[in-house]
Amino acid sequence: MPADTPATPARRTRLTPERERELFTAVVDLVREQGYDALTMDAVAARTKSSKATLYRQWESKPKLVATALRHLADKIPTDVDTGSLVGDLRHMVDTFIDQATEDTALLNGLAHAVSKDEELWQALYELHIRPGLEALDTVLQRGIERGELSPDNPAKEFVPHLIFGAFSTRKLIENRTADAEYMQRYLTAVVFPALGVSDWPTA
Repeated sequence: MPADTPATPARRTRLTPERERELFTAVVDLVREQGYDALTMDAVAARTKSSKATLYRQWESKPKLVATALRHLADKIPTDVDTGSLVGDLRHMVDTFIDQATEDTALLNGLAHAVSKDEELWQALYELHIRPGLEALDTVLQRGIERGELSPDNPAKEFVPHLIFGAFSTRKLIENRTADAEYMQRYLTAVVFPALGVSDWPTA
């Protein structure tokens, strides 16, 4: 039996919502700092001033604890932005993604290997960082169709998430530079807007 696993599960107790959020925040911070593989229940216990037995009593294993932390900390990206144009909406959305990019990149890097082996972790990461962005982009694109700015049959429409999210990661890979606001705005003008067949006019 692994030394890090208690022999007998203890009775489950209920933590307050405030205490749970504090603990989940610490877990995600540790993943960002150390990576998933290096994370231990001992480290979580020390950071949160909890006992390891309490952690196992509540969540049974490290994968379940990390997956639960990811799900509970999911914050939906606002989809009510309406600048008056598809161009303006996409520029605003990209700025929103950039605001989260530093922490997100650290978390994604920390979980990169683990999610390829653990479906539950992948699903939790998807719910926290992928699905909200996809929903936000879909809302913006549908609004562009309703305005008559974007053809519903445009073949590039389904690939907009791949174009935008891909740009964040590939610049680091190709140039070893961060995809900052200036870069992403130029990328929208040069790649995304032409693919969608929309004009890049100044927005207020």
